[in-house]
Amino acid sequence: MPADSARAAIETAIREAVGSGFRLSQCEAARGGCTHETFIVGDGRQRYFVKLDAAAKLPVFAAEAEGLTAIAATGTFRTPAVLGCAADEHYAVLILEHLALRPVLSAEDGARFGQALAALHAHCSERFGWHADNFIGASVQRNTLADNWSQFFVEYRLRPQLAMARAHGFSGTLQKQGERLCERVPALFLDYRPRPSLLHGDLWHGNAGVLADGTPVLFDPAVHYGDREADIAMSELFGGFPSAFHAAYRRCAPLNEGFEQRKRLYSLYHILNHLNLFGRGYLGEATRLATRLNEALGLRHL
Repeated sequence: MPADSARAAIETAIREAVGSGFRLSQCEAARGGCTHETFIVGDGRQRYFVKLDAAAKLPVFAAEAEGLTAIAATGTFRTPAVLGCAADEHYAVLILEHLALRPVLSAEDGARFGQALAALHAHCSERFGWHADNFIGASVQRNTLADNWSQFFVEYRLRPQLAMARAHGFSGTLQKQGERLCERVPALFLDYRPRPSLLHGDLWHGNAGVLADGTPVLFDPAVHYGDREADIAMSELFGGFPSAFHAAYRRCAPLNEGFEQRKRLYSLYHILNHLNLFGRGYLGEATRLATRLNEALGLRHL
């Protein structure tokens, strides 16, 4: 349970968002999440989902709120409504609508989710990136607008993660393979020109669910405009989605030739981020992914 000062910060933020009549009487820790403290709170009449962290984390919550709003505006997925985002001198608080969710498990749920994702990806922009940087987990995700996707991915996805890994002491083979790969990424896009699709950006099964009526729901986004294959790659990286999800997506929006190689590239970004956030346990997989990509591109001897 949060400290009294944290409970006071939560109550104040909710009262400012929904009205001064709110009195915090229920507060239970929510399952899941490893970046912030999460709670389901209420006053006996209304319940809210709350994220809590140090005051300095307010930009993280603000970026999440903006991403949720952007996805909701497409009308493709339900997202938790953003009710408030505030900070006092000690705590940042994000107040979201509380939704009763279940995992995306059944064939029917998976098919609806795949169809909704294809519809989300049909919302496109003229350039890759986003109007502001945001966060992938606790890591800054740079989103400088660009016209060239492969260049964007190298400069604002791979290189920053590799630099963080180097700063954390992960050098040697990973850095050699990573640098060579950065030079060769454009070769993966010689016959494929992705459109700048609106992406969730962190699409693993833990950030997805369905309501009781089967409505698909997304949360915890890292939105930007990019290659839609990046979302699909992430959805396959840690498993968890039913095969009906993948089949329905491909029926609505078939994937292009070469996806299996590009999937490794997109997976590498997330594995590097996990390496930087959670440590050495991800070093071997990051090095293997970079090496296999270089081998596929003809760089077998380093």
